[in-house]
Amino acid sequence: MPSQSVLEKKQAAVAALTEKIKNATTGVIVDYKGISVADDTKLRKQLREAGVEYSVVKNSILGRAADECGLGELKNVLEGTTAIAISDDYTAAAKILDEFASSQKDIFNIKAGFCDGEVIDVDGVKKLAKMPNKEGLLSMLCSALQGNISGLARALQAIVDKENEATPA
Repeated sequence: MPSQSVLEKKQAAVAALTEKIKNATTGVIVDYKGISVADDTKLRKQLREAGVEYSVVKNSILGRAADECGLGELKNVLEGTTAIAISDDYTAAAKILDEFASSQKDIFNIKAGFCDGEVIDVDGVKKLAKMPNKEGLLSMLCSALQGNISGLARALQAIVDKENEATPA
């Protein structure tokens, strides 16, 4: 049986991770065994620049935190080496980790994830990775709105031109 101080540290770790998961939009859980220090450093830098919090966690602590957040299904993938990437951006963590996993086959794998309080499997994480980021979606929206407004302006101008032709000079 662990000592009281060890137990308190573990409970504090579970509480902190639970809070992070509850406040996050998305999270991706990965198996990182075999990754080199240089690759890990590069990956962490990339994630940090995208605003993603990435950390290695004990399976037992992540399992308890997942239970407290209503994400108990994540416990099915908690074996071996585990790290979690937590983000407020829907696609950032998934994009970076999916790209890294595809370049580091057999040593770095996505296990599962969550999005808006729902557990998603590996395929769900890959779908998130393929989605455009927030800026891309806003750009698409602006293009669509601009196209509609331009069409409306041309239609109105055509009506004005037609009325001007019909009016005798």
